[in-house]
Amino acid sequence: MDEKRFRKPAPSEQAILDRVQVILVGEDEAQLARYDALMEAHHYLHNSELVGERRRYVAVFDGEWLALLSWSAAAYHLKDRDAWVGWSASQRRRRLALVANNSRFAILPGVDCPNLATRVLALNLARLSADWERAYGHPILAVESFVDGQLFRGTCYRAQGWTQLGATQGYGRHAEDYYTAHDRPKQLWVRELVADARATLRAAALPLALQPVEHKVLPRAAVPIKAVHALVERCRVVPDWRGTKGRDYPLAGILAMIVLATLCGVVRGQRDLAAFASGLSQAQLRALLCRKGRDGRYQCPKETSFYRILTNVDAALFGRVLREWAEACLGPEVDVLVAIDGKAQCGSTPHCPDEQKAQLVGAVSFPSGRSLGCALVEEKSNEIPAARTVLKNLGPLDGKIVGLDALHTNQETLRTITQDNGADFLLPVKGNHPTLHQAAAESFPAPTPGAPPPSGFAAAPVRYRRK
Repeated sequence: MDEKRFRKPAPSEQAILDRVQVILVGEDEAQLARYDALMEAHHYLHNSELVGERRRYVAVFDGEWLALLSWSAAAYHLKDRDAWVGWSASQRRRRLALVANNSRFAILPGVDCPNLATRVLALNLARLSADWERAYGHPILAVESFVDGQLFRGTCYRAQGWTQLGATQGYGRHAEDYYTAHDRPKQLWVRELVADARATLRAAALPLALQPVEHKVLPRAAVPIKAVHALVERCRVVPDWRGTKGRDYPLAGILAMIVLATLCGVVRGQRDLAAFASGLSQAQLRALLCRKGRDGRYQCPKETSFYRILTNVDAALFGRVLREWAEACLGPEVDVLVAIDGKAQCGSTPHCPDEQKAQLVGAVSFPSGRSLGCALVEEKSNEIPAARTVLKNLGPLDGKIVGLDALHTNQETLRTITQDNGADFLLPVKGNHPTLHQAAAESFPAPTPGAPPPSGFAAAPVRYRRK
């Protein structure tokens, strides 16, 4: 047995283990420079660079630095780790920020104290999640680390309850999304920081407190390139009102990009649209008619381009283009139910003179969920005339049932549905229409307590058919 490797700490060494502290390295330039210099000099990789969210720590005893630890963003793709967590590729992409990587751990020269690495690692893990939440607004649920098996045994990780999963494939991360081969596979170690961390990471939905982590991740378009080409071609029918100097990006390409962003859940304006565009692949940007820059790569539109388009585009014509594209991709629309409702865009203040007017009335078919069109609620007006505009734009709806809320219980709107669109309607009747409410109550028998609702309906609303 190697007595030096497995010897017990002497009293003086035990004092170090009892009193050593792990402190967070702040933003002081001199302290950071000292940290990086020591890490580059004494860590076997001789590199102090970190990727993504990061925290640096120093183990200190009586003012002397004994060890250095660095934590950074987790690796994007690790087959064994992903199998250990059990999450899907989509979940991994949206929740990877909840995992941190112990990218560097170095005991400084001149320090010979048994169990020091284990003690320092334990102290660091005890504060890591809280420090991360203060810096980035979210905790850490699990951690990972790579150990070069040719140089180290990973004893301190094993002693702290980490699990060795296997070996990496021999690639190292050198930039935000760039890997190079180093032909030296390393051991992969993992550990949960909180109980049931893996169950949380692979759950259908994160707890409410953790959901902002997913909201920060830019969505990606999964639409096939062939479908993107078809959308762009259909968008060409929308006339371009811009002058020669304002046509850095073809209108059809930007409109198609807005559609893709909306399908991915981007709904908060030109800033998020520009962020979405920056995440598109070169093949997608090419399909969306973007031009190459001086570096030979396709460039994406900025916020100002999206703002100009959204402000001036012919909404009715654009809506018709979208319906035609949806029908081409999904086949003819065969839904029976059409729901019409009004919504105010998040963050807007409808009908305030100095604020953006963003209250809309839209129509959606069910169960497919296709958008059929929308209309803007005019200033000093309400949803009722806007709903009639939507119905007028929809055209014939023979064989369909249009559902509206009680606000639209008026003869003109219902006459539009039955006589102009050729559809039936389904709407609630409330006590603020006493005569109609009484007539409905007399026309339909009261339901038997405990009896199931009529077939095809989740409740028993009053349904009036056209005559």
